[in-house]
Amino acid sequence: MELPGLASAFGMFIYFCISVDGYPNGRIREACTSMIPCHGSSPQLLPEHVITVNWTEFKPGDSIEVHLSGPDFEGFFIQARDAEHLDGPAVGSFILVDQRCSQLLTCGHTKNSAVSHTSKAKKKYVKVYWIAPGNAPKHVQFLATVVKKYKTFWVKIPGPVVSQPNVPFLTTPSYATSEAISTLHSASHLTKPFNASGCGNTKFCIRNPSNCDPGSASCFFLSFQQEKSSVLIEMSGASEGYLAFALSYDQWMGDDDAYFCINEDHHVTVSTAYLKGRSPPVLDSENALEDVSWRLVDGVLQCSFRRSIHLAAYKGRFNLDASYYIFLADGEASEGGPIYKHRRQPLITAGMYNVTGIPQDIGGSRSPRLIKAHGALMFVAWITTVSIGVIVARFFKPVWSHSFLFGKEMWFQVHRMLMLTTVTLTSISFVLPFIYRGGWSKQAGFHPYLGCIVMVLTIFQPLMAGFRPSPHAPRRQLFNWFHWSTGTTARILAVVTMFLGMDLPALDLPDPWDTYTMIGFVAWHVGIDVLLEIHSYCLIRKAELIEDDRVQILQSLTSAEAEGHLFKQIVLTIYVCGNIVFLIAFLAAINQI
Repeated sequence: MELPGLASAFGMFIYFCISVDGYPNGRIREACTSMIPCHGSSPQLLPEHVITVNWTEFKPGDSIEVHLSGPDFEGFFIQARDAEHLDGPAVGSFILVDQRCSQLLTCGHTKNSAVSHTSKAKKKYVKVYWIAPGNAPKHVQFLATVVKKYKTFWVKIPGPVVSQPNVPFLTTPSYATSEAISTLHSASHLTKPFNASGCGNTKFCIRNPSNCDPGSASCFFLSFQQEKSSVLIEMSGASEGYLAFALSYDQWMGDDDAYFCINEDHHVTVSTAYLKGRSPPVLDSENALEDVSWRLVDGVLQCSFRRSIHLAAYKGRFNLDASYYIFLADGEASEGGPIYKHRRQPLITAGMYNVTGIPQDIGGSRSPRLIKAHGALMFVAWITTVSIGVIVARFFKPVWSHSFLFGKEMWFQVHRMLMLTTVTLTSISFVLPFIYRGGWSKQAGFHPYLGCIVMVLTIFQPLMAGFRPSPHAPRRQLFNWFHWSTGTTARILAVVTMFLGMDLPALDLPDPWDTYTMIGFVAWHVGIDVLLEIHSYCLIRKAELIEDDRVQILQSLTSAEAEGHLFKQIVLTIYVCGNIVFLIAFLAAINQI
């Protein structure tokens, strides 16, 4: 059935070309002319399948039996064309033998002028009949495109030439069509790994970690070297799926010019794509990349290619003489299937750079600055200020009850100062992810929900403290219980929230180091808490042994705790130093990502 107009044809073309699955149902009329499937990779060079016929001579109206056979394949597309004008339209029509595996298509103005598959089911053999038209050319050649799997296919495999009787022989038989050859981007193997020589002098480099060796499995490397009107691009990193970089006008995925090196069954293909929003990339069927080479050794994927600085004829390709943010990502790719989302946050440059400008050797970050600040402030608040403030309030009342600071008992002033600092740091940190995301994140799991609860409890604590009853008021005990339970709940939820946040893609501290370190901090805090509780218990037992009278017990208890002042001071000093060590470790890890 003919499409009703140019607009409909264009719409159908876009629909088929953006489909990740290509043409699983075989309805590929949009590929009638090129016979190229929109699978985002280059055709193979040497065909594995053959086309055969039962006659090599025909007259208008004759029927010729056509066979396509070879190793298992999923899809196919067969046409007959004028052997002297292979770029022309399809010639004649076909009749099916098995409608379960093949179907008729209309290419151009000729009904049933092509045959294709009906599903992705594997097949080894296809048989159809070709009917010669009344206005048939002197020589007709059969062509076939065969898809073995999604990214392994052959375009316009040449078949036999059949001719009308008593016509001159075809003097220039075609064994491969010009269009098929023009779409091939042969790739060679790199003989040695990349190196960083010239970074900052003759080429623009991005390395993570900074100054790493491109041959190392821990190094992600991207370089641009201008050579007259083109740029040689090298990309390297540990990946079992794909490596990719993108040029962007902002630090958000979407509307970007992307380049992929994809490892499929130890064979690497290089493709381009224009990223639209956060949708999976649709690889381009054709690209303007030249001198493609690759290397795959010990899990390190390296590929290089060349492209012109200006590619006005290719939609979605940015000019390389302008400034962009540069993304570098890695992830998984299914064999014969789509590109999956990157496993972790992409490496993103801190600013916009012109890769054909002054050569530089820079690094990048896998975590945005606002998210880094969010994590750092939360660690400062809940690893240092809260923990120390709770220890002071719980164990240092008797020790510092006779020491005053700004007219109040020292323990109370230190406790209040640390807790207000926690409220301030948490409040500032809380708004940073919303500023970065521009709203609520639906991909952060339970972390933002628990974070909101922690924020509410953090604000509620000082508000409740502002209405605390006097020390001897009847409701003071109730206040103490609520104050303690609210604070303890906030601390527990904060630790859980930090556990969840450390592995989110936007921060993604190194595994399993982050988990073990956080467990170490919790054990450290609980250990110090238990130690001071045991110490207090021992002081109470000592006081009970000294006096039997209840009033004297309380007096002796105060005296005994005063005797333990030095011990508590030492423990507090060790605890503060330990917390600072944990904090420095977390901040250093955040700085490295």
